[in-house]
Amino acid sequence: MNPLVTQNIDDLHERAGSMNVIHMHGELLKARCVACNRLTLWRRDISAADACPACGRANALRPHIVWFGEMPLYLKEIFAALNEADMFVSIGTSGSVYPAAGFVAEARALGIRTFEINLERSDNADEFDETRYGRASEAVPDWVAEILMSS
Repeated sequence: MNPLVTQNIDDLHERAGSMNVIHMHGELLKARCVACNRLTLWRRDISAADACPACGRANALRPHIVWFGEMPLYLKEIFAALNEADMFVSIGTSGSVYPAAGFVAEARALGIRTFEINLERSDNADEFDETRYGRASEAVPDWVAEILMSS
């Protein structure tokens, strides 16, 4: 099963039952140790006094999110998934933040059919084979029904 790649840092996909989610901008409910690089589920504020549960070092935890200017996470895995995909769907994004905005061009270069589902036209809407506009709560189920009927 190909992954669901998200720029969101919350856990809404997981709470909705999505499996194999790649959080390219990290996850707010996790802490990462800058000393040993281990990830830990973390549901409270991080302080300098907090020690890493894995290596014990204090003042080494940071939120497991990508700050502005940092490279997104898991790009190797994302590009590997693109190479295996038979469909690329972008839902609810501006199409202006790279490298994510460039995934559609990569998918098209690989011959993958591309779809945009969005509230309004994204900055890179011309890159998509097909587009649907409206609220995701309505547009996504309608699109899924169309895909299932054509299969």
